Amino acid sequence: MQPCWPYHIYRLTADDLALMDALLNTFGEAFEEVETYGRARPRADYLRRLLGGDTFIALAALKDDEVVGGLAAYELHKFEQERSEIYLYDLAVASGHRRKGIATALIQALREIAAARGAYVVFVQADLGDEPAIALYTGLGTREDVVHFDIPISVIER
Repeated sequence: MQPCWPYHIYRLTADDLALMDALLNTFGEAFEEVETYGRARPRADYLRRLLGGDTFIALAALKDDEVVGGLAAYELHKFEQERSEIYLYDLAVASGHRRKGIATALIQALREIAAARGAYVVFVQADLGDEPAIALYTGLGTREDVVHFDIPISVIER
């Protein structure tokens, strides 16, 4: 990005609980799911472990000291080969800051982290009908159409 670009991409650490809280607020507002991202927030010790672990990646886009976007991703270690892939789980940019290259900059920062870790791919899902996300990801990668299933955890009696 250009030197005058007013945003800074920052990788959260175990000491960045206030930024993680702001990132959760940004996700809730951007996805119009404030209750989902705010109702049952994890305790500080949980977030410290998550942010300090080696499989979770949180990036925040900051303008001055304000979180205006971010992403959450997970490194998945594969079993069939000694390699990993990065699952971009959530990505959001606050409505007043969209179409300024923030999402692309966040993904580029994630790609750099993935490369440093030796991962072979970053993958992401987009909901059908979310045309801005689909357009963003189409410009950055190869589309694969899959079917997603949520399997409940409840025990099935036999």
